[in-house]
This record gives sequence, structure tokens and C-alpha cells, in this order.
Amino acid sequence: LQQNKILRVIKKNLVKKCIEMFNDLSENEDAYKKFYEAFSKNLKLGVHEDSTNRVKIAKLLRYHSTKSGDEMTSLDDYVGRMSEKQPGIYYITGESKRSVESSPFLEKLKKRGYEVIYMVDPIDEYCVQQLKEYDGKKLISATKEGLELAEDEEEKNAFEEAKAKSEGLCKLMKEVLDDKVEKVVVSNRLADSPCCLVTGEYGWSANMERIMKAQALRDASQSAYMSSKKTMEINPVNSIISALREKADADQSDKTVKDLIWLLYDTSLLTSGFSLDEPATFASRIHRLVKLGLSIDDDDEAGFDEDMEDLPPLDDDMEGESAMESVD
Repeated sequence: LQQNKILRVIKKNLVKKCIEMFNDLSENEDAYKKFYEAFSKNLKLGVHEDSTNRVKIAKLLRYHSTKSGDEMTSLDDYVGRMSEKQPGIYYITGESKRSVESSPFLEKLKKRGYEVIYMVDPIDEYCVQQLKEYDGKKLISATKEGLELAEDEEEKNAFEEAKAKSEGLCKLMKEVLDDKVEKVVVSNRLADSPCCLVTGEYGWSANMERIMKAQALRDASQSAYMSSKKTMEINPVNSIISALREKADADQSDKTVKDLIWLLYDTSLLTSGFSLDEPATFASRIHRLVKLGLSIDDDDEAGFDEDMEDLPPLDDDMEGESAMESVD
């Protein structure tokens, strides 16, 4: 019955009429805000499923961005604010607005003055798979490979110089991390953070991986080939990477260097939106650092009784003894 010609015509006209009503409603900001809070997921599902009306529905979408403040912005408004040099519409997917706001992936983009859209609804991941471009502008993920930022000659030369300096460290990090990462490269997307983990352009993002892991009926075999290999990108001008490079050049077999590389990898997993494979191992590395900060040697933890003998006497005990002597 659903394939009946009359029903198809009714459906087409109903969809057309609804989109017209939504466009009329969008002219009243307060009324559209209430409507969008209730039906944003349905609109995004429409972008994913309805190829005929995809562009029309995309006009109705609203997102928070790096420049929108507390208000939400439309894709049309975003395109209107774009600079001529900007290659496309930048977006980042994540668990919440708060988590993506401080993401290391945005550092260089913010510095360049580029606006980035926050996509924090799980359905956004499916929506953006179908919405490849809008108004002739390509949608570019800030968390995936292939992020190219326009650079002048001076910046290019500085980047190439830093890249050449860090080749040895990149090779060592790949050897230590082995199959955890596909490759270790010098990054042009980081400004302050030491490193981050990016995914392949056509594979799952970190956020999509998190969503798929939460599926009750997920297919483990599909996860294996869709969760793309991670690429570790390091920031050559960061003080941590510079110090690590010097330490590695002095002695590549240093256990501390390997420990620090693993620690950087684990922290990158967290800041890039992934979950830790081995939380207990990460915790033990952090505990070792805490011990180092408190100048505690592992050899010092012989036993509770020995530690108690080394403790100085308490003031209260001393006062108690003097009080007893005075009574005697």
C-alpha cells in the first residue's frame, strides 16, 4: 500500500507543505527555538534519509559554534561570516558542548579566526555522513586526517624545519606504541597541546566509535574494520615535545622516555575523545609520577611498621607525658 502512486503523491505534498511551514516558523526566533528543541533530531534524521529535500532541511538546522556564544547559528549565517580564504565549513563532533569547546583540535583554527560548528548530538554523526557540502562549501571535520590550513612561505619553512628535527622522535614513538597507532607525524593543527590522535578521513571519528560501542546489538566484526587506525600528531614547538626530543636524542633506550611516550598517548586518547583501553595501566603510570613528585622511592615502601618507626613523636603524646610527670 505504501508504494501506491496516490500515497506517494500525498507524501510528497505533505513533506513540501511541512518544509514551507518550518521555513515560515524560522522567521520567528523564539517560536523556532522551542520547535527546534523538540524536533531537531527529526530534522537531522530527515537530512540523513531524504536525499530529495536534504538541502532544504539543512537550511533549518541550528548549531552552537565558536563564535555564536549562547545562541545557535544556521549554516547560512555561518557561510555569510566565512572569510574568502576559508576552504570550507569546519565542524567538530563530541559528547557535549563543554568537552568540544576545550578540544586541542580547535587550537590552530581558533588562532586563525575560523569558526567551528559544535555537533554534540549523536545523530549529528549520521547526518554529517550524508551532508558532504552545503552551499558549495565542503564540510571539513577538525578531528580527522587531511586538515589543510593555508600557510605563508615563512610558516611553511618553519614547519618543514620543525618536521625535520622531529623525525627521529616520530620514529621512536611509532616503535614504542607499535600497533596502537598507524603512524606518528608532525602536526600543523596544534598550537598549545603537545599531541593529539586523529582518525582516517573515511573511517569513524572518536565520537562515532563511542556511539557504536554503546549499541546493545553492535556487530563486533564491523567495529574492527570501521574504527580506523589512529594517527598521532605531535606539536614540535611544544615545550614537552622539545624536552622529550632532547632526552630521546641523548638515550633512546631510556625507560623514562618510553614511559612518557605512553603517558602522552594515554592523555591524547582522553583529550581526543577516545576511551582508555587499559585504565589500570594508565593509573599506575600516573601514580608513578605522583611518587616522583613527592620524592618517594619504590624501595621506601618496605612496610607499615618500618615507616611508623621513622615517624617523629607527636606533640600531643609529649604533652601527655609531661602532664603525667607533674601528677606524679
